[in-house]
Amino acid sequence: MKGAVLRFFVHEGERHRGQLLFEWLLAEARRAGISGGSAFRAIAGYGRHGVLHEQTFFELAGNLPVQVVFFTSRSLAEALLARVAAEGLRLVYSLSEAEFGITEPQGAGG
Repeated sequence: MKGAVLRFFVHEGERHRGQLLFEWLLAEARRAGISGGSAFRAIAGYGRHGVLHEQTFFELAGNLPVQVVFFTSRSLAEALLARVAAEGLRLVYSLSEAEFGITEPQGAGG
């Protein structure tokens, strides 16, 4: 199947409308008709300011990056981006063409 992969990069403790931002993104994507999405917490990362955040005992909770990923159609990805913009959010994102599917075990389907 051909479509698009949309990725957002947020901080794990960042909130929008009282909800963790990555959870809000997942809920909005579901409402928009995107069939699935996942959030992945990083063990380390840095952003445009060059500050390194990594998982250590002393790292403040909520500063690690979270990547929120959706495999969908380009039109649904663009609709979610428009919804994010309408909420006044300024988020780092990546939108790319993609081919995706489900693997088929060898010897199956006979």
